Amino acid sequence: MNKKIIALAALLFCAMAAGLFAEESSSAKNEGQTVEQAGSSQAIKYVAAGLAVGLSCIAGGVAVGKIGSAAMGAMSENAELSGKALPFVGLAEGICLWGFLVALLIIIL
Repeated sequence: MNKKIIALAALLFCAMAAGLFAEESSSAKNEGQTVEQAGSSQAIKYVAAGLAVGLSCIAGGVAVGKIGSAAMGAMSENAELSGKALPFVGLAEGICLWGFLVALLIIIL
């Protein structure tokens, strides 16, 4: 399957999930705002958080796939490279963590 189609499907899924969460919180009314204004600002927050997590996880998966295959190929030729190659895989996984932290800050603040 084409990678662009998979990325687009994941992006649409994140946006739909964010919209569902935003509908549940739209009943809360902020001071000086109508229910519709409060709901639309919450919807934007959830869509932004969903995009941050979704795109960072897709990018982290692509990075881990490329770095992991290169690391395994290098370790198959020289076993002493395992200590030098595996930390790079962990750094690529950190991309997902940063996306989650950004999304958490978007929702909280």
